[in-house]
Amino acid sequence: MHNPGSTTPERFPAQDRFADGAQFIAGRPAKGTSGRTHTVVDPATGAEVYTYELAGPDDVDAAVAAAREAFPAWAGATPGERSDALHRFAAVVADRAEDFARAESLQCGKPLKLSREFDVPGTIDNIAFFAGAARHLQGQSAGEYSGDHTSYVRREPIGVVGSVAPWNYPLQMAAWKILPAIAAGNTIVLKPAELTPLTSLLFARAATDAGIPDGVINIVTGTGGEAGEHLVGHPDVAMTSFTGSTAVGKRVAEIATATVKRLHLELGGKAPFVVFDDADLDAAVNGAVAGALINTGQDCTAATRAYVQRPLYEAFVERTAALMETVRLGDPFAPGTDLGPMVSHVQRDRVAGFVDRARAYARVVTGGEAPLGELRDGAYYRPTLIAGAPQDSEVVQSEIFGPVLVVLPFDTDDEGIALANDTPYGLAASAWSRDVYRTGRATREIKAGCVWINDHIPIISEMPHGGHKASGFGKDMSAYSFEEYTQVKHVMFDNTAVVRKDWHRTVFGDR
Repeated sequence: MHNPGSTTPERFPAQDRFADGAQFIAGRPAKGTSGRTHTVVDPATGAEVYTYELAGPDDVDAAVAAAREAFPAWAGATPGERSDALHRFAAVVADRAEDFARAESLQCGKPLKLSREFDVPGTIDNIAFFAGAARHLQGQSAGEYSGDHTSYVRREPIGVVGSVAPWNYPLQMAAWKILPAIAAGNTIVLKPAELTPLTSLLFARAATDAGIPDGVINIVTGTGGEAGEHLVGHPDVAMTSFTGSTAVGKRVAEIATATVKRLHLELGGKAPFVVFDDADLDAAVNGAVAGALINTGQDCTAATRAYVQRPLYEAFVERTAALMETVRLGDPFAPGTDLGPMVSHVQRDRVAGFVDRARAYARVVTGGEAPLGELRDGAYYRPTLIAGAPQDSEVVQSEIFGPVLVVLPFDTDDEGIALANDTPYGLAASAWSRDVYRTGRATREIKAGCVWINDHIPIISEMPHGGHKASGFGKDMSAYSFEEYTQVKHVMFDNTAVVRKDWHRTVFGDR
């Protein structure tokens, strides 16, 4: 459906706001030195909105050097001092919320209501959470475990973190990388996707304006093959965190392993949406459409594989297709828009390729095409429902990363859970039932980092996010993320003041 309401010219003046360049190093904007440029394109119109100089290895070196110089003072700050700085940071971002929302919608194509009501508030809440968590970064309490010694555990920052973020949620991913790192006392160099650098740059500027010291947060905007690989392999980077595809994650792991870095990977997903025959069908249909189409399906936790027990299958297909057809495609800045374009025409064409190939073995119930008319210049794709695909087919097994939901039937509970687990991925899943025993079994047996019951997609700052299997390892958000960004040190004190310990005889002399 296309009924977006009137368009609005009130976008974000990126070329003016970032005239000094798309790098942010040691508290100052700068231009990249790679000798090459990149253009940010509004995916809703195809218009060029910001051209900038890409970062090269020299820019990465400068950013890492700035982070390394800032590390001792920031690591030595008290938890209260870091907490206060993060509280100020949250206030600055909240004050500039509309700028963040418009910049995010401009570069990504996501509806302004999504940026305003999800991305920006979620980021502000994340900052506030880590402002509090910074005061509770504790090790194990002291104890005399050997009898003659007192032991305790210190949590210490690792050093310079080099992180790489994706293009689908640029603001939130910048926050998920930066906040636990700096709350724990590390400094960071973040490489955002070159397609979507705008809100990462705004984020770093807001941190500086909030009084976070120069060099604690640095941004280098370049390609993955040049700036990204140089950052991950840099000898002065002690830890790297990467969010993106599993294929690229394998390359990141290969580079990081060469220098024995701490590594955190949040990779692809193919989330199952399991509907048992006693589920509330209307709730499941609404949840499936929302869970599949959020951010135009460009979400690694999006509902992508709906497994529906056979008594509800036909009704689920019919009602889901009907609800998808009411979703309004349009200008992200128009008030009536539900679904914006994909991030680029390249991504749109990739998704279309999956759907077109599926026509040979499955039924496209609704969607499966790019709209024409006034939306023809944008990277739009209609919400798509596919039925009848075999379990081993491409659209069931591979991450499509677009507004496409595949629905398959199952008969027994055993079969439904087995099908849910039958992909390489394990990031997120949901199960729909009124039976507490069924849902309890689903939470235990579905192999995923998050399992929702009777809902799909909500995330909260207090709870961890991360995957199993080919979806990676480690956690974003919550206090659990500090496991990635801290070193655990055992400290042990002798309590006896005895010169010659009893165990010394194992090396010299007798008792």
